[in-house]
Amino acid sequence: MISKNMNEKINEQIQHELYSGHFYLSMAAYCSSINLDGFANFFIEQEKEERVHAMKFYHYVNEQGGTVKFTGIEQPQTEFESLENVFELSWKHEQKVTKLLNELMDVAVQEKDYATQGLLQWYIAEQVEEEATMLNILNQVKMIGDSGHGLLMLDRELSQRTLTEPDA
Repeated sequence: MISKNMNEKINEQIQHELYSGHFYLSMAAYCSSINLDGFANFFIEQEKEERVHAMKFYHYVNEQGGTVKFTGIEQPQTEFESLENVFELSWKHEQKVTKLLNELMDVAVQEKDYATQGLLQWYIAEQVEEEATMLNILNQVKMIGDSGHGLLMLDRELSQRTLTEPDA
């Protein structure tokens, strides 16, 4: 059985995950507007992944006898300076999500909620990959600079990304 406090904290995290999806869709729209549909695909797939993360929490709360409550989702940023700016913001955003998950783990440890700690271990490991992916692409975009050929090659590579659903 999940505590009332943990239930509330996970509901907040569900909102963060859903916001992340909207944030990435906003980035996808920007990429499409500058004719980089591969980059747009990358962020569309990222949005799908964030929705999977939200739903994993959703199912967990229900399985633990808690109640999922949805509140409004904050409007994400819709204007960006450049592709480099998009990836700087996405990397910083993933760092923020890591911080939120670590804080959630602190609550689970404090409450001696071992089931939630087990769930959060998956998310924390996932965040290592999320931050590394965003930083890697940011560094590539910085290296490429304004080189059209390099951007097109990376755009083509990112157009191949598809979401691989995590194991249950």
